[in-house]
Amino acid sequence: MALQTTTNIWHNGELIPWEKANIHVMSHVIHYGSSVFEGIRCYTQPEGAGIFRLTEHMQRLIHSAKIYRMPLPYTVEQLSDAVVDVVEANGVAPCYVRPIAFRGYGEIGVNPLKSPVEVYIANFPWGKYVPGNDGADVCISSWNRLAPNTMPSLAKAGANYMNSQLIRMEAEINGYAEGIALDTNGYLSEGSGENLFVIRGGTLYTSPLANSVLNGITRDSILVLARQLGIPVVEQALPREMLYICDEAFFTGTAAEVTHLRSVDRILVGDGTMGPITSMLHKAFFDIVNGLAPDRYNWLTPVKVREAVAV
Repeated sequence: MALQTTTNIWHNGELIPWEKANIHVMSHVIHYGSSVFEGIRCYTQPEGAGIFRLTEHMQRLIHSAKIYRMPLPYTVEQLSDAVVDVVEANGVAPCYVRPIAFRGYGEIGVNPLKSPVEVYIANFPWGKYVPGNDGADVCISSWNRLAPNTMPSLAKAGANYMNSQLIRMEAEINGYAEGIALDTNGYLSEGSGENLFVIRGGTLYTSPLANSVLNGITRDSILVLARQLGIPVVEQALPREMLYICDEAFFTGTAAEVTHLRSVDRILVGDGTMGPITSMLHKAFFDIVNGLAPDRYNWLTPVKVREAVAV
């Protein structure tokens, strides 16, 4: 999906024009992938717009940076305020927000410690992420997720997404909307950019963080909603074939939101349609983010925007 540019980008404490947000080709991040980032959605609502779980996203950004010994000179509150500032300055909603911190221009070589840390925050219109209006046709990837003792999956780092690119490209070339990776022990991990849920016998299953899974914020939201709705929840290692015999399956993620899976490896999931539990969770999630139900978990940070834009 092509980028739709906006007017301003936040850089190290100030708003700058979109076209001025440039870095040097010899910046450390270009050569060694030394970045951490977030993806956040801002939703339109009857009385304005709201950024979804902003505090949790900014906390995860700081945690990702800490794992990679990348000092950020901003607090969660300062970063959250910066996101609100850039969204309101650009006046675009609904939108996707991309905060990113990376090692900039300093020294060449693998050691990043003497390269400065730059922080940018951009936002732009962005619509549906996973292709397929009637559910996604996905496959099990030939690429495994990173082993936990190689690169940390709890850090949302740019370098991790080289693995994701291989998963997504392989799937698309072979005619699928997305790929699902196994971990190095052969258990279900996640999609290239999505957490995975399966439903069997009325119970909601998902892989634990130990299976090289990102600690997804939409994932956590679905777990909260499921428990509130009385749906049994189990976090455990899951074999690949669980996807072939489950009743329902869906992805979650900031970009994917809640996307049901129609088939896996050309095997229909249930009857291929969105099942009753997925539908219940899908509705509960979108009712909150779109302002059709009370925000009982205080997940939304209100922002003032001029008008809604089509995406």
